[in-house]
Amino acid sequence: MTAQQHSYTAKLNILLASYELHYQNLRSLHWNVKGNNFFELHLKYEELYTRTQIIIDEVAERILTLGTTPLSRFSDYLNHSVIPENELITDGKKGMNYILEAQKSLLHIERMILSQASECEDEGTVALMSDLVREKEKTNWMFAAWLG
Repeated sequence: MTAQQHSYTAKLNILLASYELHYQNLRSLHWNVKGNNFFELHLKYEELYTRTQIIIDEVAERILTLGTTPLSRFSDYLNHSVIPENELITDGKKGMNYILEAQKSLLHIERMILSQASECEDEGTVALMSDLVREKEKTNWMFAAWLG
């Protein structure tokens, strides 16, 4: 493995850790949302954490495919995530603001990995990151529109 490949596989673990914290934050939003948009947001949060669980598995399996070991301990997730644990959020707008900001952080990492993987001609990682970037760009537009 080249130094550049090692660099972006390390970033894949940062991405994995960040998604793990994001997943738990989404579960908390789902459980604790209150207010006029309860039904709408309760379903949306469930959709988001379900999708995040799939992404977590895809990123971990990509790390394994590249011959390295994915982080798997909560202490590692806390130490490597760019997304912090949320305090309790019950307000729908605050929850959506959290999601939009978290996704911007994830998107930043994904774009870095995409660039480095492309330079190394790692088509598998490029394809995964490209899919995640495209998905996040669309949902960020939708969340921003929802927030008005």
